[in-house]
Amino acid sequence: MLAGELRLGGARVVVVEKLAEPTGQSRGLGFTARAMEVFDQRGLLPRFGALEKSPMGHFGGVQFDYTVLEDAHFGARGVPQSQTEAVLEGWAGELGADIRRGWELTKLADDGDGVEIVAATPEGEQRVRGAYLVGCDGGQSVVRNAAGFDFPGLPATRRMYLADVTGCDIRPRFLGERLENGMVMAAPLAPGVDRIIVCEDGTPAGDRPQAVEFDEVGAAWERITGESLAGGGADWVSSFTDATRQVSAYRRGRVLLAGDAAHVHLPAGGQGLSTGVQDAVNLGWKLAAVVRGDMPDALLDTYHDERHPVGARLLMNTRAQGMIFLGGAESDPVRKVFGELMELEEVRRRLAGVVSHLDITYDLGPGTHPLLGRRLPPRPLKLADGTQTSTTDLLHPARGVLLDLADDPALRASTARWNDRISVVTATCESPEVFAGATALLVRPDGHVAWAAVGKDPRTMADPDDAATRTTGTATPDAPRITEAEVAAGIDSLVTALHQWFGTPEVA
Repeated sequence: MLAGELRLGGARVVVVEKLAEPTGQSRGLGFTARAMEVFDQRGLLPRFGALEKSPMGHFGGVQFDYTVLEDAHFGARGVPQSQTEAVLEGWAGELGADIRRGWELTKLADDGDGVEIVAATPEGEQRVRGAYLVGCDGGQSVVRNAAGFDFPGLPATRRMYLADVTGCDIRPRFLGERLENGMVMAAPLAPGVDRIIVCEDGTPAGDRPQAVEFDEVGAAWERITGESLAGGGADWVSSFTDATRQVSAYRRGRVLLAGDAAHVHLPAGGQGLSTGVQDAVNLGWKLAAVVRGDMPDALLDTYHDERHPVGARLLMNTRAQGMIFLGGAESDPVRKVFGELMELEEVRRRLAGVVSHLDITYDLGPGTHPLLGRRLPPRPLKLADGTQTSTTDLLHPARGVLLDLADDPALRASTARWNDRISVVTATCESPEVFAGATALLVRPDGHVAWAAVGKDPRTMADPDDAATRTTGTATPDAPRITEAEVAAGIDSLVTALHQWFGTPEVA
């Protein structure tokens, strides 16, 4: 995902991947609502084929309807991680990423002006030098260890098993089933193949994954359920833990981390892959802008500032889910209180936002508009020439977008210097309430709103009388008029936001 984002931003990128071929294994089986939107922002969803969205999900094993929150759902279900990897590798390759399989990073050196890596390859040792290095190499990240990142957190307290079982007739337990000695989950993947997860109470844990055999998984399954898997087999088996760790900083000099290399946690709600994808989309356009020379290196510090709190909240919510769902009898009071809280709609709305990732908000400066720092909602738009588009389609090129919802010439004139870096779009929406009265929005390439104008906010570009007349054909006689000073202040604040996120264009 990061490689594709960098290529869209005009940066040259080399992907060093130690596997000569994909494993075909699929620990993940889908992605969250926000990750689905992120893929859609780049026009990738059609590559996945028909996708099934599930309105019903859970938090800590307590089921509820995620559509209690607008646009929310429990994500795309049943999408093998192998398919997601194949889609993204094909996309990045088409965009020109240099993908080198069978290359295993062994050393790295950041000299302040660039990073050099040493890789073991079938042709022998190879060296590659780049301006920056990003470690997207998982929970046991070689990059993280070699670059000296601090990785504090909590060690594992239990070991769990995952397997794709063949030749057994296993009763589905889609959201898991708690029994006296632990918890099991089961879901059919294909005829004769079932995905199972086995969480046995009291299983010793280390802080690293360990090799595991099917017999060990089958024995744990039988101890919990009383059901035998004898006579069956497995396409593959694996183990994982509930270790919870996050790097103190997502950046050290010219080395950065994304995904599981930056944060590990209990895989509750399928959030890991989705968070990594969003890390990449936050970092990609920023790193590309720095490499192009449009923005100073300091822009990369905002990657940590924005994504570290998201990672911390991810660790918090997955740990809470583990305590609720995997705890033994000692957790019964917590489960009872939590069940009572789940009767409240506000609680369900909050948790739907947490697990769908639709509630992520970045601190992007002063302002009170409800969309500031949040993702731009996916909605259809009508362009000035009458053609149809959508907020999602506008983000396909991974450029910033200034969305003019009030047909304001002054707004467009004030941004002309940035036309090589952002797309200025005049459009209307049949459901303008989703934009909370905004007359204009500046949207970053990652889909988050960096600036908004509305009403008598000092950052407003257009007179509300004019906006009302243009969009509905009726004026609002008693609407407060905006002074020239307020219009000027609004333009100034927009220009400040453009400088902050898109640099200072050269003046011809």
